[in-house]
Amino acid sequence: MKYTKLGGSDLTVSRICLGCMGFGDPTAGQHSWTLGEADSRVIIRHALDAGINFFDTAIAYQSGTSEQYLGRALRDFAKRDDVVVVTKFLPRTAQEIAAGVSGQEHIERSIDASLAHLGMDHVDLYIYHMWDYNTPLHDVLEGLSRVVAAGKARYIGIANVYAWQLVKANALARELGYPQFVSVQNHMNLIFREDEREMLPCCTDAGIALTPYSSLASGRLSRRPGQTSKRLEEDSYAKFKYDASAQADALVIDRVAQLAADKGVSMTEVSLAWLLTKVDAPVVGATKLHHIDGAVAAVDLELSAQEIAFLEEPYVPHAIVGVMAQNKPADAGKEHVWLANARYLKEEGAR
Repeated sequence: MKYTKLGGSDLTVSRICLGCMGFGDPTAGQHSWTLGEADSRVIIRHALDAGINFFDTAIAYQSGTSEQYLGRALRDFAKRDDVVVVTKFLPRTAQEIAAGVSGQEHIERSIDASLAHLGMDHVDLYIYHMWDYNTPLHDVLEGLSRVVAAGKARYIGIANVYAWQLVKANALARELGYPQFVSVQNHMNLIFREDEREMLPCCTDAGIALTPYSSLASGRLSRRPGQTSKRLEEDSYAKFKYDASAQADALVIDRVAQLAADKGVSMTEVSLAWLLTKVDAPVVGATKLHHIDGAVAAVDLELSAQEIAFLEEPYVPHAIVGVMAQNKPADAGKEHVWLANARYLKEEGAR
């Protein structure tokens, strides 16, 4: 395994981050293919043995049971200071908004619940899971600042955002003296490369780490077209993200298969080796031991400039899909949030 610093933080992380969305009680969430606790522990221990020290979960994964499984496994198999633990929080719910729960209160409740699930007193990176269009940005940033000041998170990251949102958020945080986001976790892989236009150069310029999810397109980049698996068959959300572009994507996937055959390696290794030339540490899910082995092997696979060009050449621009396509501002809330931000900045300036 190889390691790197996470953006401008002092966190040393493995080049592969184990994504834990595949862990958790399958009856507690929206995914039927997730692993129960006993099987999750086997995967987590294998990842630790392979040198992975970077683990990503979220309060939203299987109603918090992913956090619970991860926390108990790490407590049994690792020293807390030897691992980098990441979790994420969602925007306020409609019920919280109606009840007058502020962004700061929501974040405090979320981090306390996650820490209770994990059985830890802090996480190393706390990620704003998606942009909250119904909460003033300064409210979110102040809530995160309080989490860091209380020692409940060492650093903060952000996910499922556009480059303009990242720049806006960090500029406001800098102006107000709040912690800035040190990492971005967006959707990126060989068949969804839209972040290469703005987000990748933006993060490179600012020294912000990229830790993309869906690194293997929910298994599509590790199998030839036509090959299937339980997740490919049962993951309706992945189908929502990828089915519309399947014909165009098949051309890229075929090139991954060709190059893997030529080099005598797996498609997983080729797909992740390409991504590792672009980003710091991709988030890779695993529900079988060989998923870990393929991801770890990718770290040592070097691709030539010609091989990279061969993989990239068939790609065509894609529509935005997934979380960012669904998470849009509600017209009714836009003016309220804009006015709240403007009023806050005016008041700060008066002080």
